[in-house]
Amino acid sequence: MTATRNPISPKRWLDQIHEPADLRRLPRERLGEVAAELRRELIEVVSLTGGHLGAGLGVVELTVALHYVFNTPHDRLIWDVGHQAYPHKILTGRRARMLTLRKAGGLSGFTKRSESPFDPFGAGHSSTSLSAGLGMAVAAALTGERRNVVCVIGDGAMSAGMAYEAMNNAGAMRTRLIVILNDNDMSIAPAVGAMSAYLSRVVSSASFRNLRDVAKQLTRHLPRRLREAAERVDEYARGLVVGGTLFEELGFYYVGPVDGHNLDHLLPVLENVRDYPEDRPVLVHVVTQKGKGYPPAEAAKDKFHGVVSFDVVTGRQQKKKGGRPTYTATFARALIEEAKRDPRIVAITAAMPSGTGLDAFAAAFPDRFFDVGIAEQHAVTFAAGLACEGMKPFCAIYSTFLQRAYDQVVHDVAIQKLPVRFAIDRAGLVGADGPTHAGAYDIVYLGCLPHFVLMAAADEAELVHMVATAAAYDEGPIAFRYPRGEGVGVPLPEQGTPLAIGRGRLVREGGRVALLSYGARLQEALAAAEELAARGISTTVADARFAKPLDEDLILQLARHHELLVTLEEGARGGFGSFVQQLLLERGALDRGGLKLRSLTLPDRFIDQGTPAAQYQEAGLDAAAIVEKVRLWLGELPRTAAIAVDG
Repeated sequence: MTATRNPISPKRWLDQIHEPADLRRLPRERLGEVAAELRRELIEVVSLTGGHLGAGLGVVELTVALHYVFNTPHDRLIWDVGHQAYPHKILTGRRARMLTLRKAGGLSGFTKRSESPFDPFGAGHSSTSLSAGLGMAVAAALTGERRNVVCVIGDGAMSAGMAYEAMNNAGAMRTRLIVILNDNDMSIAPAVGAMSAYLSRVVSSASFRNLRDVAKQLTRHLPRRLREAAERVDEYARGLVVGGTLFEELGFYYVGPVDGHNLDHLLPVLENVRDYPEDRPVLVHVVTQKGKGYPPAEAAKDKFHGVVSFDVVTGRQQKKKGGRPTYTATFARALIEEAKRDPRIVAITAAMPSGTGLDAFAAAFPDRFFDVGIAEQHAVTFAAGLACEGMKPFCAIYSTFLQRAYDQVVHDVAIQKLPVRFAIDRAGLVGADGPTHAGAYDIVYLGCLPHFVLMAAADEAELVHMVATAAAYDEGPIAFRYPRGEGVGVPLPEQGTPLAIGRGRLVREGGRVALLSYGARLQEALAAAEELAARGISTTVADARFAKPLDEDLILQLARHHELLVTLEEGARGGFGSFVQQLLLERGALDRGGLKLRSLTLPDRFIDQGTPAAQYQEAGLDAAAIVEKVRLWLGELPRTAAIAVDG
């Protein structure tokens, strides 16, 4: 799928670069002009496509320098998460397709192995680069392949334990690995300038390393106490000057900080690191400015981290018309109302305060809000500790990120039956972010755990009631899931009312077919029921509300009084539909020959990026697909149509 280049202005140097080898043939003194063109191109592209902008703006010079110094793709270049990889995509043969970013059939918003040989590792979640890079570096050593492996990781991603696990392992193995710490929040060391650049260049140089080696040889002849003192002076003097003591303790040779926007500083340091002769990991601390070079991004609180299409001149984003509250905002408002009445309620997020809506909670209750950084494992066990002491923790984490804390959910929460409340945002398919961010698995991976109560909101009003239910429930862990985007427009209650645990509701009564929906497919089920009724097929629609415990009375009633019972859910196979089947098997409800039981779930494959509507159409979970499947299962479609419906 190729997009037209007409909206993007011609560029003198970028027009000559089709892959990094072309970049490496340019005169060194022209790289600043290349970076300026690259930044302008990035702004033009994202103004049309939307996506992640601020992080990419911050690494323009770094991207140019890395591809100029290192022989990619032979040398492996791994971008942690991939938010900042748009400039990398432009330089690595994908420039002509950049206007397809995050669209169906287009370029991924993240790095993706199947997309380019310049993407050696795919990512959408943070803090994976160092572990993957270490594996590649060890593989190169074992096979005798001489190559550099370079990992670019942000200071935010360094808050995750996985990054330190990898660094600890790399330092102990003394494996050749180059880590670029992209510090774009000035959170580690603000000392950047000519003197810092000079010191970094000296520290990374061969002459300095040789001098250190000579000094180490001399100190071996000193008495033990003097030798140890000299080693500490070397290590801690460098640490005090440049802030690298922690990384040195982990076994890395630390270089930095370096101004990430000054190519005269970056290039010699990267060349020295590239030519570093020892089999030892090296960390280069590069300080950048998120949103660099685009005033609206620099002035914005979030530095234009994620944007929709916008006007390049003003930076004004093309906000959607409408005004229905989002599920995320509804959750936040409901939680704030509950917290006003109960001082034991606290809220926890893992580096996603605005994404989960908890920035509003933080404004209302700053002492009861905790952003623990990109550390989902810690977030869950931290919440467990709070629950032990009688607090009511609401742990708001996207479904796709809660996967990262599964052991803690099992070991620290479920086994101990602690009343941690899990607010699971981005349940189901999420559109342009694609399969790495789809919330497809939480029903399955939580539903198999004893003691859990699981709920799913069919609309925004139900979500308000589920927040109240979770706040009132103290018997053990409880979770409620809700999708991304706007609600359906139903009136919101002023105050949530706790639901009876394990009780669903009948929404529409019919006779022949029963559609039992869990979660946000309820509106599609109702639309399908209308279409089926027009075709003479009387249809009941029920909202399960709970996947655990199930409303046994409701389900058994539907099974007794309908010819066909269909479950619907925005989740993978093995979830709600399987729980219903297990119940019916145990109760002998399938022993009679008259009942047909079917489940509609997400298909057993990853669904690529696209609009949510198109994704659900592809998954066979929209109203039209429901109607066709019901007609098929009732025998009202010929076999040829059945093949088309089943794909």
